[in-house]
Amino acid sequence: MKPARQLSLFDLTVIMVSFVIGMGIFRTPVNVAKAVSSPFIFFSAWIVGGLNAFCGALTYAEIGSRLPVTGGYYKVFAYAYHPSIAFAINCIILVSNAASLAAVALVGAEYITGILIPLSKNAAWLANTANINHLQMVRIIIAIAAIVIFFGVNLAGLKMSARTQNVLTIIKISMVILLISPLFFATGNVNAHLIAHTTSSATITEYLKSFGVGLVAVSFTYGGYQQTINVGEEVRNPLKVIPRAIFSGIAIIIILYLLINYAYVKVIGFEQLKNSTNIAAIMASKVFGTNAERILSVLLFFSVLGYVNVLLLSNPRVMAAMSDDKILPAVFGKRHDKTGVLTASLSFFSAMCVLIIFWAKKFDNILSFTIFLDSFGMAFSAASIFVIRKKTRQLDGTGIYKMKLYPLLPVIFIVAYTFVAISIAADYKNNHYAALTGLSVLAGFMLIYFITKKFTKK
Repeated sequence: MKPARQLSLFDLTVIMVSFVIGMGIFRTPVNVAKAVSSPFIFFSAWIVGGLNAFCGALTYAEIGSRLPVTGGYYKVFAYAYHPSIAFAINCIILVSNAASLAAVALVGAEYITGILIPLSKNAAWLANTANINHLQMVRIIIAIAAIVIFFGVNLAGLKMSARTQNVLTIIKISMVILLISPLFFATGNVNAHLIAHTTSSATITEYLKSFGVGLVAVSFTYGGYQQTINVGEEVRNPLKVIPRAIFSGIAIIIILYLLINYAYVKVIGFEQLKNSTNIAAIMASKVFGTNAERILSVLLFFSVLGYVNVLLLSNPRVMAAMSDDKILPAVFGKRHDKTGVLTASLSFFSAMCVLIIFWAKKFDNILSFTIFLDSFGMAFSAASIFVIRKKTRQLDGTGIYKMKLYPLLPVIFIVAYTFVAISIAADYKNNHYAALTGLSVLAGFMLIYFITKKFTKK
C-alpha cells in the first residue's frame, strides 16, 4: 500500500526542527565549554558546526530530491553501497535512537518529579534508600507513560502525529526564545569575557584537539536533520518541498543555537558554565526568579514529548524500508488499511524504547561510540551523493534540486565528520576505546547480515 502524500512545507520544516532541537542544547553547551579553553573557541565551534550543518543540509536536500522514498536514510546506503552496509549502520542507528529516546524520556521525567515530589530536593529525604527507589520508579513510570501516549498518537495516523508535533515544536521554540530573553533583561558584558579569555599560550595542536572534542558535542546537538528524508515519499511535491524545508529548518536552528549560547555566556559566565548542571534552570531563575524553575521544568518536559513523538514517527519508516529490501521480515513493512500506519514497526520500536528505559542510566557509557557511529554514517551517507548523481543523471533538468558549489559542500561535510570521528578516537582517556567498540559492533551487524542472507537462500 503506497502512502498518501500528506506533509506540507510547514509540516516537514517543523518535523526537521524537532529532529534537531531536543534536550542537547540544554546540556551540551556545558560539555563544549569544558572541552575548550576560551569563549572564542566555544563560539567558533558552534559557528563551524552550523556552517557544516548547512553543507550537510544542502547535500541531503539533493539526495532527498533524487530519492524521495520512505526510509530514505536506509535507501541511500542500499542504493549507493552494498546492502550489508545499509543493514549494519541502520541497525546501529535504530538501537542508538531507541536508547536516546529512552534516556531523554527519563531526563524529562526527572524535571517533572522535581515538581510532583518537591522533597526529592531535600538531602535528608534522599538519604533514605526506599525514597530513592520510589523516586526512580516514579521517573520510570512517567517516562514509559510518555512513550505509550505517543505510541497511541502515532497509531492514529501520520496527520495526527504531524499536527501534534507542530504544537509541541511551537512550545519548544517558545521555551528557547524564553531562554534567549536574558539578552534583553539581564545585565552583563559578554565581550569582556571574550576578550579576557581569548589570549592563551596553547599550541596549535592543543587548540585543534580541544576544538575537536568540543565539536563532538556540537555535532551531536546539530544532528538529526538528515532523518527528514525518511518521510520523503509522504511529502507533497518532494522535489521542491524537501530542499526548502531542510534549508529553512537549519537556518532557524543555527540562529536559535547561537543566540541561546550567547545568552548562556552572558548570564552565567563562561567559567561558571563549565561547572553548571542545569543551565536552563539557572538562566530562568536569574532573570525571572526562583519560581521560573518550575515553569521551565514543565516546558522542558514538553520538549521531551516532542522528541519522543518525532522519533516514533521516523524510525518505523526506516524499518519499513529495510523490510522492502527483504532485510527485515515482511511484517515490518505492512501498513494499516485505514490509517496507513506501520503498526508492526511502530510497536517493535516502541517496545524497544520501553525495555531500554530500565537500563537507560548506562546510556552515557555508550554515548561516545554512538556519536562515533553517527559520524561514520553521516560521512558515508553524504558521500553517496557522488554515486547517486551518476545513477540518476536522467533526472537532471527535470526540476529537481541540485546544490551549488558541488562537490565542495559535500566534501567539507565529510571532512568535518571525519574530524569528529578522529577526535573521539584520539580522546581515548575519556571515551575508553569508543571508536574500536563502535567499529566492532558495526562489523558484528554486517556479519549478521551475511549469515542471515545465507540461511535465507537455503
